[in-house]
Amino acid sequence: MTDTSAPRYKAPPDRDLVPRVMIRAMLGLVLAVLALVTYARLTDAPLVATPPDSEIVLERHVFLSGTMGGAATILDANGTLIANLSPEEGGFIAGVSRVLDRERAKHGVALTGPVTIIARKDGRLSVYDPSTGWGADLMGFGQTNSMAFTKLLTR
Repeated sequence: MTDTSAPRYKAPPDRDLVPRVMIRAMLGLVLAVLALVTYARLTDAPLVATPPDSEIVLERHVFLSGTMGGAATILDANGTLIANLSPEEGGFIAGVSRVLDRERAKHGVALTGPVTIIARKDGRLSVYDPSTGWGADLMGFGQTNSMAFTKLLTR
C-alpha cells in the first residue's frame, strides 16, 4: 500500500506551474514599458528624475587603483600617494575602481587615467571619468561610502 499522506514535491504533469493569465499579464507589462520608453526616446522627452546641477565647490583629480580583495591605492594628479587603504577601509573605492576599469575597457581607452571627485554646493558628491564620460553621484551609495571619497577630497 502507498502512503497518500506524504507531501507532493512535484506538480502533476498536466498542470501548469505558472498560470497562463499571469504569463500574459507579465508579457503585456513588458510590452507597455517598452512602448513607453520607445515613445520617450523618439520624442526626446526631457529627463525629469535627475538631480539639479549645482555649483562645484571643490574638485580633485586622482588616480584610483583597487584589487579584487578590496585594497585601494589613491594618488593625486602629481603621483603623490594620498591613501593606501586596506580591504576593510577601501572596499567601496576599490569597487568604483573596478567599475572604471570595465568602462575604460569597453571604450578602449587607457586604464590608468585620472578621475575627478566633485563636491557640489548642495552637498552632493560625485565621481567623473573624463576619458569615458562615465560618472556616478555618490549620494545613492550611503553615507559611509560617500565619506570615503569625501576624505580623499580633504587629504
